[in-house]
Amino acid sequence: MKKAFQHIISICMAVMVLFSTFSFTVDKHFCGSYLVDSAVFSKAKTCGMQMSAAAEAHCCSNEKISVEGQDELKLSFDSFDFNQQLFITTFTYTYFELFETLPKQIIPFKDYSPPLLVADIQLEDQVFLI
Repeated sequence: MKKAFQHIISICMAVMVLFSTFSFTVDKHFCGSYLVDSAVFSKAKTCGMQMSAAAEAHCCSNEKISVEGQDELKLSFDSFDFNQQLFITTFTYTYFELFETLPKQIIPFKDYSPPLLVADIQLEDQVFLI
């Protein structure tokens, strides 16, 4: 129960970090006080009125809402100095060299079935392990 709870909390925290760094824009188009279209990640469709620019500016309006994510969690390898880059590279290389792959074991008889037992030989010869 405790491990399951820890896994759930870990997943929730990972999702929270993901959404805190996520930025998006909501674009809305109003014709008078009527909302014609709203779009996320793209431009909203207009109402299709073919009017002059002055009349369209008075009648129609666009509203753009931008939600910026935090940038503090973004790390770049170039932002580290030379000693830190050397340490990270060396640590990563030595860590992955710790794990060696084992050679594939070949079992020559895996495709063959064992012989059928006609009789229990130990019982017939009366040889028992004590």
